[in-house]
Amino acid sequence: MARTNALLAAAFSSILLAGSSWAGEDRPISFDGSKGSVIEPAAPAPAPSPGELESQGAHYWVVIEAQDRAARNAAADAGLSLEEFAAGKVGGTINAQGVRNLRSKGIKIIKQVDLDSFGPEQFPKPDEAYHDYKEVLAELDGIVASAPGVASRVKMGSSLNGLELAGLRFNTTASGSRKSSKPGIVFLGTHHAREHLSTETPLLLAKWIADNRAKPEVASLLATRDIWFFPLVNPDGAEFDHASGKYKMHRKNMRKNDNGTTGVDLNRNYGFGWGGGGASTDPGSDTYRGPSAFSEPESQAVKRFAEAHPNLKILLSYHTFSELILYPWGHLDEDISDARALAAYKAMAAKMAGWTGYTPQKSSDLYIASGDTCDWAWGERGIFAFTFELTPSSMWGGGFYPGAGVIASTVEKNIRPALYLIDLADDPYRAATQSVAAQAVPSTPSVARTQ
Repeated sequence: MARTNALLAAAFSSILLAGSSWAGEDRPISFDGSKGSVIEPAAPAPAPSPGELESQGAHYWVVIEAQDRAARNAAADAGLSLEEFAAGKVGGTINAQGVRNLRSKGIKIIKQVDLDSFGPEQFPKPDEAYHDYKEVLAELDGIVASAPGVASRVKMGSSLNGLELAGLRFNTTASGSRKSSKPGIVFLGTHHAREHLSTETPLLLAKWIADNRAKPEVASLLATRDIWFFPLVNPDGAEFDHASGKYKMHRKNMRKNDNGTTGVDLNRNYGFGWGGGGASTDPGSDTYRGPSAFSEPESQAVKRFAEAHPNLKILLSYHTFSELILYPWGHLDEDISDARALAAYKAMAAKMAGWTGYTPQKSSDLYIASGDTCDWAWGERGIFAFTFELTPSSMWGGGFYPGAGVIASTVEKNIRPALYLIDLADDPYRAATQSVAAQAVPSTPSVARTQ
């Protein structure tokens, strides 16, 4: 990847100072434009065709008929990694065994495309704006060098293959791993390997904060908060996804499973609610939950980090795609029982939706998913936790590989929500009971890459 890039600096001409309204309307998503053929089973549970009897490693993008949440839950339990939602249907990735599971449940497959036929055949030159693992480390070092006394390089742990889970801390009185009594917030990126935009967003938000640290509205937050960014929770998987010159559509980490498949879904490996619905026991599935809760060093590292920092009040985990703001529960249909906290969650989600245009909702309103980061953070640690599903809204709008052109606009949309949550880290409950002072944002931010 190229190590210089003027794309972001040029694209950021202004930041909106007032949030746009969000009407909450259902936004239909188009599934048109695929290369795949339509597959319509003639009976509820037909025998798999010869073409479906693929090897354990074969994976597909499928669109299925799903009229309600019960149908979405059934698809998730069959091993479908649900990624895209529209009226009456959903799309996601699944392995060959999962396709057979869908058919055995009588779930209608509208479209099925081999993942090998998807996306750019090579990591295209325009996508060199994305940071690989070494460039993430270099960018973090550059940010630290640019903001002495404010930013410090930190390590949350190591990946399965020994790569550093590197991050950045903003704190004017405590650097590195030193304890702090200031209210804390952590931003996480790239639990899922193919979601490279979820690396760029927290990384470049951290750079934006460093670049604008002298502004009074930013300086006040830096003086009173403990702010952490970890852009690459799954560096092994992210490197594998693009390193060969062809995108792999890889989601999981790089665990070698007993049956010869690769990977555990890190966002199904957390301990609270682990083993429930929407997480697969099939090691070949994209939603394979692992042999036990916290079986993976990457999820263990997040756990240890949270336990070591009781001052953490808010966690935001970035993912792609579908343009959603999700909050607990994910593993239960029910709302969280704390009515005051639920009111705060809804208020925060609605406010941030107004700035981003994303759809806010309880995670399980889409489908049940157990063992995820946010349920664990809230259920086990009492940390207010959100999942942001970033741009685009659909697979056919770019899916996991939307190109470099979306980086600037995505980061821009997420500056206001990030500052808002940082501000609320002292007391997230106040989001529902009093107005939160809007942070003024400089009109000409720069998030150009460090040389």
